[in-house]
This record gives sequence, structure tokens and C-alpha cells, in this order.
Amino acid sequence: MSEANGERLHIRLHVYDTDMPVTVPREDEEFYRKCAKLITDIVNSYSAVFKGKKSDKEILYMALIDIALRYEKESMRHDAMPFNDILGKLTLEIEEALK
Repeated sequence: MSEANGERLHIRLHVYDTDMPVTVPREDEEFYRKCAKLITDIVNSYSAVFKGKKSDKEILYMALIDIALRYEKESMRHDAMPFNDILGKLTLEIEEALK
């Protein structure tokens, strides 16, 4: 199977305390591996503080919330809608001035 046909790889990811087989698009392999490492690092951080005080499930949820919060903050930084609105207004003003 070629790249153009969407070649997929069978890889093993280590996520926190679990090894998991996954099939991923070849071009996304590095992203999957980085994501697995990020999850592992964040869960390890929360486990270091809360192990024995919180259940494993709660620790995993804390890590999920942490990752989701990072994702939402990053999404807001890259939100182009305000810029598109301003550009639209400026375009209208320029067109009005040129008439």
C-alpha cells in the first residue's frame, strides 16, 4: 500500500501503565507516539501527588481534564474568527473609501 492510498502502520504505544497495539496512518505515527508520552507524563505527575489519596480513575480524569484544558486554551489562541471579522470590516471600509 502506498502513501497515496493511506498506508497504515501497526504500532505499540505505551500509555501510562498499559501497552496497546494500534493501527495508525503512517504520516501520523509521530503524533501518536508524542500523545502517548504526553498522557503518560501527565498521569505520572498526578499520580506522584495523589496516589493513595485518590482512585486511579480520578487520577486519570484529572489528567484528561488537564489535557482538555490545554487543548481548549491552544484552540482559543488559534481562533481566526476575530481576525476574519476585523478583516471583513476593514475591507468594507476600504471599499467604501474607494468609491
